[in-house]
Amino acid sequence: MESLLWFPFNEFPFVVLTFVIAFTVHEFAHAYSAYKFGDMTAYNAGRVTLNPRVHLDVLGTILILLAGFGWAKPVPVNPNRFKRPRLMSIIVTAAGPISNLVMAFIGLIVFHLLFSTGILDSSSIGVQKALYIFLIKYFVWINILLFLFNLIPLPPLDGYRIISNLLPLRVQMKLEQNLHWGMIFFLLLVFIPPLHDITIGPLFGLIDDIMLAFNDIIQPWFL
Repeated sequence: MESLLWFPFNEFPFVVLTFVIAFTVHEFAHAYSAYKFGDMTAYNAGRVTLNPRVHLDVLGTILILLAGFGWAKPVPVNPNRFKRPRLMSIIVTAAGPISNLVMAFIGLIVFHLLFSTGILDSSSIGVQKALYIFLIKYFVWINILLFLFNLIPLPPLDGYRIISNLLPLRVQMKLEQNLHWGMIFFLLLVFIPPLHDITIGPLFGLIDDIMLAFNDIIQPWFL
């Protein structure tokens, strides 16, 4: 069974919990920001909630655990209900990835709070190791990865929608007409190793850089 999983089987609960939280908060951020800007579409669909059941896609969740690539249910948004459709669409779209970055920052704060203040002094080595694996190896790392990955300017990712709304309307309409080609190219980047290594691969290096930057900000608080 372990050979079929993208992640170590003994760390499976940490992975599942991380993705459940990361996907749920990401989609909630889209839905809530759209609702606050006047679009009731996501609200009426029951998506302005932190209940994971309404945000998780069963197939997408299974695939990310088995193959390292998956998705949650997209949040329905009607930009025509915004006062400033393009600007507010950018903010609503960016809210998802930004929520992942914020969660990574919070995860590091919790890590330092637990390990630098003596709260865990009476805990066993096994408990401390489990918390380290969950918070650093998975929760912080995966949330930063989702932040960076979703900013790739290819459909169906958030980065594409952000870039699209920054372009002139004529160019935006042209891109929408050729949306399927962009999605095909995206799938090639994900599943063809040589293309993956030179495009998505460098993101993994940025994860460590962001973690170190966050750590430099947070660590002095606990000295």
